Amino acid sequence: MNDFRQKARTVLKQHWGYDSFRPLQEDIILSVLEGRDTLALLPTGGGKSICFQVPALVKGGLCIVISPLIALMKDQVEHLRARHIKAGAIYSGMRQSEIQATIDNCLFDHEYRFLYVSPERLQTEHFKMNFERMPVSMIAVDEAHCISQWGYDFRPPYLEIAQIRKIFPQVPILALTATATPEVVKDIQLRLDFKTENVFQKSFKRSNLTYFVVNEEDKNSRMLRIMNRYPGSGIVYVRNRKKTAETADFLRNNGISADYYHAGLDPRERDRKQQSWMKGETRVMVSTNAFGMGIDKPDVRFVVHIDLPDTLEAYFQEAGRAGRDEKPAVAILLYDNYDVAQLKRNFTFTFPEIDRVREVYRELCQSHHIEIGTGQNKVFPFSMEEHARTVKMNAAQYFNALKLLNNIGVILVSEHLREKSELQFRLTGDQLLKFQKEKPEYEPLTTTILRSYTGVFSQFVNIDEQLLASRLETSEKSVIEQLKTLRSEKILSYQPQSNIPLIVFLKDRIDEKYLYFDKKIYDFRKEKAEERLAAVENYVKTDNVCRSQLLLQYFGEWSSTPCGECDVCRRNQIQRIKNKIFEQISGEVKSLQQKSYTPKQILTELSKKYEEPQIVEVMRFLADQR
Repeated sequence: MNDFRQKARTVLKQHWGYDSFRPLQEDIILSVLEGRDTLALLPTGGGKSICFQVPALVKGGLCIVISPLIALMKDQVEHLRARHIKAGAIYSGMRQSEIQATIDNCLFDHEYRFLYVSPERLQTEHFKMNFERMPVSMIAVDEAHCISQWGYDFRPPYLEIAQIRKIFPQVPILALTATATPEVVKDIQLRLDFKTENVFQKSFKRSNLTYFVVNEEDKNSRMLRIMNRYPGSGIVYVRNRKKTAETADFLRNNGISADYYHAGLDPRERDRKQQSWMKGETRVMVSTNAFGMGIDKPDVRFVVHIDLPDTLEAYFQEAGRAGRDEKPAVAILLYDNYDVAQLKRNFTFTFPEIDRVREVYRELCQSHHIEIGTGQNKVFPFSMEEHARTVKMNAAQYFNALKLLNNIGVILVSEHLREKSELQFRLTGDQLLKFQKEKPEYEPLTTTILRSYTGVFSQFVNIDEQLLASRLETSEKSVIEQLKTLRSEKILSYQPQSNIPLIVFLKDRIDEKYLYFDKKIYDFRKEKAEERLAAVENYVKTDNVCRSQLLLQYFGEWSSTPCGECDVCRRNQIQRIKNKIFEQISGEVKSLQQKSYTPKQILTELSKKYEEPQIVEVMRFLADQR
């Protein structure tokens, strides 16, 4: 135990520069190093990635990380490589050459430590065949609540994890999630075949974060008052992309430094906006729920929701992006009665009729000229709006039809598959030197690439054509043209960035009438979704229970005390003060009445100490009691 502890602390210091772990991190890491299956529940910002990255480096070998969030996978791979730790990722929609290069690295490069895979990848025979040959030392399952049908984001491909465990039965598994109800906690361990139950759970309570719910018709004016009251950086969450731009414009027109962010923006534009906000150059980011995943900005002082979230799980994660530096912060949810009605209306689109889902599948296949019995692993650019119009469905209903098709494993819609350009040299160092002598016109570019990026011979690395152009004192267009030429001559593999959503057909097309939807599961998921919607409505409408306590109770913590700071606690405090003053005035009125003071004399006497309306209220109350 002490040996593991020391090794873990050494790795933490060496690669991350920290002297000590956050609360619970070390306990989780030691549990994994002892070979125990472990479930870690850490709230947003609790440092989940450290919990599998450190033990993986201590153990050696290869850690398989299963995650449904492609953007987050790529972000973590990039951060690991920046720390000179070899890592790669495989997810649906990658080119076969990219996939094979990554697999080869895992098989033959013994310094490779992490392979991030999407859950859909686990279902492919090609992955399973190669997986058996990999030097796997542990398996980490991020967003582990996705494996539970009780959870808010159930994903059937996660059920494959228990199958791949059988290949390495002695390898420990670490499941991680930020939000899980008690029934989900049990279900995760059951579905991942834990040898024994083993849960490490940090309380979801955030003592420095105060929650407010405000029923407000004029949300924009209230939002401005919030920003004037709470200085510092913040996030405003809205439901749709159009509203992000409109709200950011409103804030800028009222003197607030603000920008907007959503998944439909160009990757470079998103990165520029994000970096400006991270550096404090932009004060407020207005975003859909696409913003915040994997972003660790500690000094966010406020998170404002001006639209109701779909679930308390989503709200808790988004609100939790405030105050990660442990200093006071606020999470404020603004709503009006129309919002609750709109949330219920949106729910009607969440579970479209099965016949409509079959129609969506048929149109997708026909529009991409996929014949029955063909299409597996085919990838196509995809416009959701265009396809939704074709089948005469609104965007929300169409999106949820796609989710159902994804849930039964026939398609995958992936936005921003390649957010940054990538390349890898296909030659050895000696072969590249020979090429440079034969074609010296490409020597400046290839040399600049080698000086700017490491690992380009062994793996795909993210590159910035604009940066290369700057260093070469040429145009970005010229760099891209040269890279494409080098690709055509098989000198390197080059994948330009892409902002186009893609649809991946995971299986060969079948006749839509044979698509199998389990009605029992469908009805069960719908019932659970209705319960989660009711929980959101209960959260905003409850006015007699502490907001923090309400959230904690939802996640199974029933022993917490009132926070003393939220809107409910403050109202209760005011009422208690009023009650105390009422009792004081009441006692003094009765005393003066016994001395035969007239009402006018009582009012004159007590107005020296109390407000006149308070005195009148007490006297009227006492008169009514006679």
